[in-house]
Amino acid sequence: MIVKGKVHKYGDHVDTDAIIPARYLMTTDPDELAGHCMEDIDIEFVSRAQPGDIIVAGKNFGCGSSREHAPIAIKAAGVSCVIAASFARIFYRNCFNIGLPIVEQAEAAAAINDGDEIEVDFTDGLVRDLTTASEWRFAALTGPAAALIEAGGLVNLTRSKLQAGG
Repeated sequence: MIVKGKVHKYGDHVDTDAIIPARYLMTTDPDELAGHCMEDIDIEFVSRAQPGDIIVAGKNFGCGSSREHAPIAIKAAGVSCVIAASFARIFYRNCFNIGLPIVEQAEAAAAINDGDEIEVDFTDGLVRDLTTASEWRFAALTGPAAALIEAGGLVNLTRSKLQAGG
């Protein structure tokens, strides 16, 4: 799987309340959550983000609460991937559970600039900055992690296995 998009860059310790402010947690509707994604740290994110765009951030992205609303808001906003130096562990797992591809790659996260066009090849484990012609390697998605992303998350994967009789 390969995704390609424009970068929206953020710093370290972007918490789940910055990704989707708590005042919007009265709903679980993905489209409604997407409409408020990142608004407390980037009020223009929703109006600038295009389907396929990629978030790049520093350390500890997704820290804070354990709710799945944050990765759901990001995915529903059309973001195809998040690259960060590191992720909060619960956020990391929630991303796979809802089918949002993520990459931990500290050098890429530090070097990629806001507005760059990048491509992420999950099969080969390669991030390419098409703006600067730089490349970084990461562990390719395989096994259960790849199956979760390909299916669009845990619910979809489970549904397809049940329908297949397995």
